[in-house]
Amino acid sequence: MNILVIGSGGREHSLTWKIAQSPLVDDLYVAPGNGGMGEIATCVNLDASNHDEIIDFCRNKNIEFVVIGPEAPLVDGLSDRLTAENITTFGPSAAAAILEGSKGFTKDLCAKYNIPTAAYGRFSDADAAKAFVAEKGAPIVIKADGLAAGKGVIIAEEIEDAFAAIDDIFGGQFGAAGAELVVEEFLEGEEASFFVLTDGENILPFGTAQDHKRVGEGDTGPNTGGMGAYSPAPVMDEVMIKRTINEIIMPTVKGMREEGRPFKGVLFAGLMITNKGPELIEYNVRFGDPECQCLMMRLQSDLVPALMACAQGNLGQITAEWSDEVALNVVMAANGYPGSYEKNTEIKNLAAAEEADNIVIFHAGTKKEGNTILATGGRVLNVTALSPTVTEAKNDAYKALDKIDWPQGFCRRDIGWRAVERENS
Repeated sequence: MNILVIGSGGREHSLTWKIAQSPLVDDLYVAPGNGGMGEIATCVNLDASNHDEIIDFCRNKNIEFVVIGPEAPLVDGLSDRLTAENITTFGPSAAAAILEGSKGFTKDLCAKYNIPTAAYGRFSDADAAKAFVAEKGAPIVIKADGLAAGKGVIIAEEIEDAFAAIDDIFGGQFGAAGAELVVEEFLEGEEASFFVLTDGENILPFGTAQDHKRVGEGDTGPNTGGMGAYSPAPVMDEVMIKRTINEIIMPTVKGMREEGRPFKGVLFAGLMITNKGPELIEYNVRFGDPECQCLMMRLQSDLVPALMACAQGNLGQITAEWSDEVALNVVMAANGYPGSYEKNTEIKNLAAAEEADNIVIFHAGTKKEGNTILATGGRVLNVTALSPTVTEAKNDAYKALDKIDWPQGFCRRDIGWRAVERENS
C-alpha cells in the first residue's frame, strides 16, 4: 500500500524509518519531511494545515493510509477530514485530541472519572490565578492551557515566579495557547512516560520511556521539547504498569467514549510516580519526541498493522514484540536553544557517526541541499543507540555523537543519568 506520514521532526523520521521496514509498504511519502528522510521516503512539500492540498495529494498518489505525527494537525481536525474522505488515518479526531489541546479539559476529565492527578484550578483571569497561588504556596506549576510546543509549563519555585509566569502567559508569551491557564500542585516523585495504542475500546501497551525536558545538565534550566530519552523506564515495573493501566489509561479510554469523544490513536501519558503511585501530569495525543525514537529502535514487530488497527477498530487482534535491550537517544540542538539560534549551519561527518550497527541518527530540524546537511531548527539531530544496558547505550550514543562535526550545536552530556545510577547501584 502507499503511505503518507505527516511531519518533519525526529519523531516522524523514526516512524517513517520503522514503517519503511514493513513488507506492506509500496510507496512511502512524508510531508514535509527533513534532511534525513530522503533515503527512506519521498519528501513532498505539503502544508498540513491545508486539508484540501493533503486530500488532493492522497487522491493523486493513491494513498491508502496516513500517519499524522505532530499534535497541531490533530487538534486542527486533519484526521477527521481524511476519515471523511475514506482515507484510513492514524491519529485521533479533533474532539478526542482535546486531551492535549486543552490541559483544562484533561484535568476536568480526571476529576470526573477519578483519575489520579495533581489538585488544580482553571483560570482566564490573572488576579484569580494569583489568589489561588497565594493560597496554595510554592513550588507550584503554571501551564498554558493550549498547545505550546512542549514549552508552556513553568515550575515556579517561588510565589513571585508563579506570578510572573501568570503575567507572561496572559501577556501573550504562548499566543492563543495562553488564553486560559491551569495552576496545579507540584508533585514530588520520578517522571515517566507510558504509551498505549487504542482503537477507542481495546488498548495495546506500547512501551515506557523517560525523557529529559530541561535544557541543562542535572535537569536544570528552562523546559525544552526534550533533550534526550531512554526506553524502557526502570521505574515502570510490572506493578506500576498494571496500576497505570487500571487507574489512569482505562478510565480515560472509557471516559472519552462516554463523553462522545472516542479516542483512536496513541495515548502518551506523562506520569509522576509518587509515594501514592502513578499520577497523571498530562496527556499527549501523539508519540513523544524524543521518546518515539527510542520506542521505534526497540520495536521488533511490524508497526503498520498496529497503527492501522487503531483506525479500523481491531486492535484486540494485534500484539507487539519488543527488544529487551535499552534504547537511548541524545538530542543535538542549535546553540541558544530554546532561545534564538543561528540557522543554516552545516553539519558534517554524519555517515561516520552512524557507522556502528546499533546507531541510528534521526534528523529533526535539518534540510538537505545537494550533498550538504544544514541545521534549520532548534532541536536538530537525535543520536540513538540500542545496547544491552543503559550504561552501554549512553556510552555508545555519545561515542557516535562525538564524531559529528557541528560547532554550532550542543547537547547535554548526562542523558540517562538516573537510570545509570540505578543500574550501577
